[in-house]
Amino acid sequence: MSSPTPPQPHKSPVTQAAGKPEPSGRPLLGVLLAVLLAWLLMALFQAYKPMPKGLSASMPMRAAENVQLLDDRTYVTAGGERVSNQRIFDEIGRLIGQARKLIVVDMFLYNEFAGKDSYRLLTDDLTNALLAARERHADMSIVLITDPFNTLYGGLQAPHLEQLRSAGIQVVISDLNELPASNPFWSGLWHLCCRHAGNNADGGWLPNPVGDGKVTLRSYLALINFRANHRKTLIVDEGDTWAGLVTSANPHDASSRHSNNALVFRGAAALDLLATEISVLDFSGALYTVGWPQPPLAIQDLEGTQLQVLTEGRIRDAVLELVDSSVAGDQLDMEMFYLAHRPTIEALARASARGVAIRALLDPNRDAFGREKNGIPNRQAAWDLRDAGIAVRWCATSGEQCHRKWIRLERANGSAEFVLGSANFTRRNLDNLNLETSVRLVSQGNAPVMRQARALFERNWSNPGGNLYSQPYEDFADHSRWRYGIYRFMEFSGLSTF
Repeated sequence: MSSPTPPQPHKSPVTQAAGKPEPSGRPLLGVLLAVLLAWLLMALFQAYKPMPKGLSASMPMRAAENVQLLDDRTYVTAGGERVSNQRIFDEIGRLIGQARKLIVVDMFLYNEFAGKDSYRLLTDDLTNALLAARERHADMSIVLITDPFNTLYGGLQAPHLEQLRSAGIQVVISDLNELPASNPFWSGLWHLCCRHAGNNADGGWLPNPVGDGKVTLRSYLALINFRANHRKTLIVDEGDTWAGLVTSANPHDASSRHSNNALVFRGAAALDLLATEISVLDFSGALYTVGWPQPPLAIQDLEGTQLQVLTEGRIRDAVLELVDSSVAGDQLDMEMFYLAHRPTIEALARASARGVAIRALLDPNRDAFGREKNGIPNRQAAWDLRDAGIAVRWCATSGEQCHRKWIRLERANGSAEFVLGSANFTRRNLDNLNLETSVRLVSQGNAPVMRQARALFERNWSNPGGNLYSQPYEDFADHSRWRYGIYRFMEFSGLSTF
């Protein structure tokens, strides 16, 4: 008699699968978390890395030698005629034309983009001036520094730049990757995935955002880093001395009707300006002739009109010092293309509360090379100023931009100063992100350059003779809390073009 068969143990599905575990999402989750961590760490590094050596410079106060304030202005006459008076690039051409030893130009926009209906072909003007200088003086050092936007970051040919190179003029494209990130959310990923990918100027499949033809995806990916060399400067020899020019104007065809200003100066301050441009050549890996002149040591106990060259975050420091030092009885005037920088707006509000008389003349942020904008950030910043009791007017624009960037203080004690140059009053322009250059001029209020500055602002504010230079606040007032919230987010995050 056979023994009964013992019962077989029940086999679970795991046992039947020969020990193979069920699929799990944990490895994929780990990879995703590692990528996100790398993105976060790179974003933080790019946001907080130090600027290259020589940037954010506050040069010594110098005696202001032979200073000239230049004014470009488009306005509508009492009879309805649109008039453009442009002087800045005439003077730039004259200074280049007389140079014999050295020309260094640093210009942000140097292209014909969106320039079909231009008032003046500024890109051709500057190119021809530099080519003529090379033809006259074959051994002279001529350097053009510019921003990679002019080639759409390698995605377009740049005929003017190629003309200059072919003539033996050194063209330096600023290495923006060395700058801190103004849009760290994107730049963190950019430096992990795309920075070293090549671009192609001979073909693409996406519409060109600034003109005809097609561009590559990489051009768009580079663009949204929103880094820029936003400087606009010129240094030349002028006989036995040196001349420097700092401006808000670009040699950009579509910008040729913009209202801008510039300051020309001579002497040691011009060599200070040259030193700040040598810093850009250094971190961009450019070779340049050794033995360029160096600025002299600072001179103490200066009297009379004084001038100081400022770059990047030092411009912010000078502006805040100017505003915070104002007292009741002082007059503070400003004209600005973009106003968004919260510390500056708060300083203006405090000054108004102290009894300082303040007037702000702002671009309405309506026109952008044939496209209409929504008024951010100026209309929202203007709301803050009005709430603080500050008088606000808008530049009267009709397609062009009120592209000036200057602030001027006249003190009750008779002294005066202003800050003028490339820097808008925004986080990107003032907080050590873009490359920027401005100058600070300090003098008595009755000095000729200060009287001229006062007269220019009064003209633009008051519309003399029935000409239209500015409009009342109510014409572009915007009290939408939704758009105000968008402005504050864009300024804080860097997800903006201002």
